[in-house]
Amino acid sequence: MTYSGVKKMKHSDETKRLLAASLKTLMKNKPLEKISIRELTDHANMNRQTFYYHFEDIYDLLKWTFQQEALQFLDVPESTSVWKEGLLQLFNYLDENREFCICALRSLGRGHLKRFFYSDIHRIFGRVIKEFGEKTNAAEEYMAFLTHFYTLSLAGLVESWLLGEMDQTPEEIIEMINIFIQDQILGAEQRIKKTSEKS
Repeated sequence: MTYSGVKKMKHSDETKRLLAASLKTLMKNKPLEKISIRELTDHANMNRQTFYYHFEDIYDLLKWTFQQEALQFLDVPESTSVWKEGLLQLFNYLDENREFCICALRSLGRGHLKRFFYSDIHRIFGRVIKEFGEKTNAAEEYMAFLTHFYTLSLAGLVESWLLGEMDQTPEEIIEMINIFIQDQILGAEQRIKKTSEKS
């Protein structure tokens, strides 16, 4: 990429970040659906054309904001040993940006925000379950089911915790998830052992 290309890309990212910062500020005082593009661009000292050059609508900007600020923590290396650290950083981000996240959750409705997290959480548990499958020779269909199950469960837990419906700390939640996964692995290993003893 040429120098001018790099410079243009950096300017584009900076513009997106300014729009995201304005959105977060405005969402402290009003619901997402009450914020207009004009209000947003005026707050960011930009014109509407600039906004539409980067995003389709405010929901597109919101998705980008979560992807850049929150979901980066879930982009962990291939090693499954660090998945807990990634989730802990995600919880910390949600806690530090609680007003913004709760406003987004209330505006989008429960279940919708889950879609923002699904693919990234799915990738983490996909790695963990793959390791589980290698230990137990589990069928692909079963591993796919477990990955989907854990993904939906964690996404729901994140929403519930964000709304104050859970008393546990992020560390406690993550440790309980880890214990649950280890119990799953142990149970599968015992089931396989019993099956092999019978045959």
